[in-house]
Amino acid sequence: MSDTKVLRLVKKIEGELPEQAFTGKAVAKAEPKPVLSPITKLTPPRKPRRAKRHKREHELPKLSPEEMLKIFRTMYLSRRLDDKEIQMKGQNRIFFQISGAGHEAILTAAGMCLRPGYDWFYPYYRDRALCLQLGMTPLEMLLESVGAEADPNSHGRQMPSHWGHSKLNIVSQSSPTGTQLLQAVGCAEATYRIKLIKELKRRVKSFHGDEVVYVSLGDGTTSEGEFWEALNTACNLRLPVVFLLEDNGYAISVPVEVQTAGGDASKLISGFPNLFRQRCDGTDPIESYAVMQRAVDNCRKNRGPSFVHAKVIRPYSHSLSDDEKLYRAEAERVSDAERDPIKRFGALLVQEGVANADELQSLKDEVDRQVNEAADAALASPQPAADTALDFIYSPKVDPTSGEFDTEDQVQLSGNPGTMVDLINRCLHTEMKRDPRIVVFGEDVADCSRENSINQVKGKGGVFKVTANLQREYGSQRVYNSPLAEANIVGRAIGLATRGLKPVVEIQFFDYIWPAFHQIRNELALMRWRSGNEFSSPVVIRVPVGGYLKGGAIYHSQSGVSLFTQIPGLRVVYPSNALDANGMLRTAIRCDDPVIFLEHKHLYRQAYNKSAYPGEDFMIPFGKAKTVREGTDLSIITYGALVQRSVVAAKEAEKQGISVEVIDLRSLNPYDWYAISASVKKTARAIVAHEDSVSWGYGAEIAARISTELFEYLDAPVQRVGALDTFVGYAPQLEDAILPQSANVLKAILELHSY
Repeated sequence: MSDTKVLRLVKKIEGELPEQAFTGKAVAKAEPKPVLSPITKLTPPRKPRRAKRHKREHELPKLSPEEMLKIFRTMYLSRRLDDKEIQMKGQNRIFFQISGAGHEAILTAAGMCLRPGYDWFYPYYRDRALCLQLGMTPLEMLLESVGAEADPNSHGRQMPSHWGHSKLNIVSQSSPTGTQLLQAVGCAEATYRIKLIKELKRRVKSFHGDEVVYVSLGDGTTSEGEFWEALNTACNLRLPVVFLLEDNGYAISVPVEVQTAGGDASKLISGFPNLFRQRCDGTDPIESYAVMQRAVDNCRKNRGPSFVHAKVIRPYSHSLSDDEKLYRAEAERVSDAERDPIKRFGALLVQEGVANADELQSLKDEVDRQVNEAADAALASPQPAADTALDFIYSPKVDPTSGEFDTEDQVQLSGNPGTMVDLINRCLHTEMKRDPRIVVFGEDVADCSRENSINQVKGKGGVFKVTANLQREYGSQRVYNSPLAEANIVGRAIGLATRGLKPVVEIQFFDYIWPAFHQIRNELALMRWRSGNEFSSPVVIRVPVGGYLKGGAIYHSQSGVSLFTQIPGLRVVYPSNALDANGMLRTAIRCDDPVIFLEHKHLYRQAYNKSAYPGEDFMIPFGKAKTVREGTDLSIITYGALVQRSVVAAKEAEKQGISVEVIDLRSLNPYDWYAISASVKKTARAIVAHEDSVSWGYGAEIAARISTELFEYLDAPVQRVGALDTFVGYAPQLEDAILPQSANVLKAILELHSY
């Protein structure tokens, strides 16, 4: 039967209700649930016409009176918690409020269909009723509202309604709109990968094989590119993700017809394959329950992702920082109020004899008492101590700056010297052999995505061949290509890491990392801190970086490392030679923090930085600099491509009787202040040299700290050498003038020495 015929049939069955389901042949037919006891629909539809096919698929579930009262209780409890927070905000006892009012029915239904602590959850800020249904308590919610340390959501670190609960598998939520979608896809992908990789089943906790990943969003979020990226991958891999679109018609003040072409996101996604799509009245808990049952069942049976478009209302303003009266007409607000799920469902319970008015009021009074008691307890709960502010920026258990990661002095080199590409590649091979949790993906990293051709071709293995032959050795389950979408790569990696895998991903060029910056800055680096160490995402992001490539021009020569080094929670390393690259990548993979691993493209195959192989346990700790040239008159603190240029300049300066010490930082966050300090105290003069622009570059921080903390040791001002404050040009002569050369470093040495 065609989609069009199914749609017509559904309309005949359901009367005036929104279209209930429209699926293609690739989508499984839903199976009806067991009948429990009679139930009447909230708003009875017109008498349906006779239909010979698919009628049972759309029958409403039949729930007992006890189940109906439990549904109402969760919905009412959710609303009363919103009201209590609004009251507390008005009393200046909490500092922010955003409600889930109007969304309670669909969310309670969703929670009934899913398994807390078994399935995985990526909610958004309206999902209070879902979290209650899964088992979060009113006290736990209000502890977050008051910023209490005992708050299991974030331990006082996030705003109210930013849900997270490790015992329930509710993954820490953030404020940015839609960033959770790709992480949810990555979380579901973990189940997909574990099934394919036998060694993982005993290495990854909480794997069941039929777990479902829930992710929700508002209608405004469908305008975000990451929404489409998430759907693309979920459908392409047929992942068990339930997407719940809670459409209340507004993104703050912007109505859906302004946000979305045609005013209906469901119509826009109709072309996605393998996607089970349904719509429902999200203010009706019974209809919502039926739809969510089918959606979850579809995913539970590994038939692909499900998408539920629930029409809900927003009876309160977007948040207490917003006043909807400024942009919503009174008639529109009154119309919404008539669909209030609390009022409608309460009236139905009385009408159907499930409870009389007195019994319903008694239930409400009990909930009100519970909410008030929880509020009193939350207000009495202490906030985090001031000295805990730095806790959990990084892993409290694994310290990559420690001696545990330092085998540099015991290294035994063997074999022929290899380039930086060779030793990075060999590190990836040996680490993947050691740890089956490691998966490698990105743009063009595989040898050949079409496996039936892999033995007929040489293989790609990355645009710089750094990942060559990884797919051949470890299979397409662990080494695979991603879509051309950088946020997709990092967002999925976060979800995979949350489940216990170890993604080592590649951003093809540093110049194109910016679509992923949102995921890196607001999600990856913050996951551990914002959850109070309840969740973490130890991802390694390999990034070819830098210029000095003839013809690289603007978009293949960028540096910009200071934009990453200033992000707490993120480790940033930048080796200048093959040996360091091998040891530092191994440390990055074995540590428990997210790492940006920068690989300078110009250094990939330089003969001067080759090294023999150091062994499979060779590691260099982060925050340990290396003195590549001893000196007494002047110190150069540098990294990356400027290391060799500084050495060349130092040799030229030596001809003029100037002894220059060159310090290779290797690790930029953390950096080795002890080595910097010791060198500057010895020489009394310092130059900070790097490939970034001079203004606002990484060297500014080092220079400022030297000037502040080592002022009494200095015999001259700290100098900086860097690129011009412009972009890298295509013409070789222009590039040479823009990027710092050995001649620029030598000039700074001579000027500083003669000061």
